[in-house]
Amino acid sequence: RDFIDRVASTTIAMEGNGRVTAYAGGWTDYQTQKREAEGGPIPAKGGKAKPKAQGGKDGGKAAPDGDGSLSFTEKHRLEELPKVMERLEKEIAKLEELLADPELFTREPMKFQKATDALTERHTALQDAEEEWLSLAERAEA
Repeated sequence: RDFIDRVASTTIAMEGNGRVTAYAGGWTDYQTQKREAEGGPIPAKGGKAKPKAQGGKDGGKAAPDGDGSLSFTEKHRLEELPKVMERLEKEIAKLEELLADPELFTREPMKFQKATDALTERHTALQDAEEEWLSLAERAEA
């Protein structure tokens, strides 16, 4: 399940009576979205409904109890990572567009090398950001 959660971007569920529904994300996302659609509580990993946050949106600080709750900084990072990943994806697309020029290597070898190095760096940064986001999201669900 962990592998599917990390890899799948869409889950197609055969829900009976000839009904098929596509859900965004992996198995865990599918289960969460299905419960939300049915109007039921969203259980945490222990099978209990998630407790509501006290004291407004964040209450100022999260209490790190060692039970998987996120600190204020980690919550902020979890909210910011999708923007970071989107920016990296846009940069990757621009670099790939630049490198798609078949004459770039012969015309400007230094520019080609810099673009290649930057592309490798952006791919690594994107992979790291995605892994960090998954880790924080899993901890937030726990």
